[in-house]
Amino acid sequence: MFYTPYLGKHLLAAKHRPSNVDPAAGALSELQRVIKQIRTQWKNVEILVRGDSAYSRDDIMTWCESLPGVDYVFGLARNSRLIQMTTTTQNRAKIEFEQKLSTVVSFLETVFKPNEQLSELACDLIDNSIWHKSLDYQTRESWSRSRRVVCKVEYGIKGNNIRFVVTSLSTNKVPPGQLYRQKYCSRGEMENRFKEQQLELFSDRTSTHTFAGNQLRLWFSSLAYVLMNALRSQCLAKTELQNSQIGTIRTKIWKLGALITISSRRILIAITSSSPSKHIFAAAYRCLKILLNTA
Repeated sequence: MFYTPYLGKHLLAAKHRPSNVDPAAGALSELQRVIKQIRTQWKNVEILVRGDSAYSRDDIMTWCESLPGVDYVFGLARNSRLIQMTTTTQNRAKIEFEQKLSTVVSFLETVFKPNEQLSELACDLIDNSIWHKSLDYQTRESWSRSRRVVCKVEYGIKGNNIRFVVTSLSTNKVPPGQLYRQKYCSRGEMENRFKEQQLELFSDRTSTHTFAGNQLRLWFSSLAYVLMNALRSQCLAKTELQNSQIGTIRTKIWKLGALITISSRRILIAITSSSPSKHIFAAAYRCLKILLNTA
């Protein structure tokens, strides 16, 4: 198991943990350490902590609530009480979808011969009905206070799909729909960074016999990610690879066929003139040279 939080594309921590512990074990101490470091550089910056339902724990949320300028939005596992609290919203989403479906089916029946397939065709022509609602919710035992929960109810041909998030952001500050779409769903970008490090830089290669050895391997992978991300942000910012994943950068920049000549005065890297990435390599080299000269 890994604990690897990100700030945008910047890796904040890399901790290897046993697989038989709680998913949120150690998260609060890491969060406290990272936010303390951020505050030393940017004292008044607003911080939003995002995470999945594993981190909607009372100690983490209470600590965030105790600090000015620190808010959170976490996924929340659904239960029968939460589902019951969204009954009205579910009915409204269902009615809206059925009205849209009925309208499209009625139109199609004026064009085609009425049959059962028209309903299936109409479903492909309309979007699911999505409703958001804020709830005041508290667990029976695990939470010390009630908190704002935002539900997303999506109704389509397959029925309801209901999701929940818990947040410290007030309704006046962020409406429910905006909170779910803009504040919480952005967490998916962090998953892309995690996959980059795992799939392209092999952070999941933890096959040594010792826990410390596996942690060291994770740090090596993390260091590689930091270097590659710095290359992407500082040296490839004005190229077509500025938003590319690390695997693409490795393929187009580092895996080039070249002739290397080493002399007492210089190292010459000769890339074939037919290489489609030679101009990107040259641009990255120029930026690296400037950074090294100004360091």
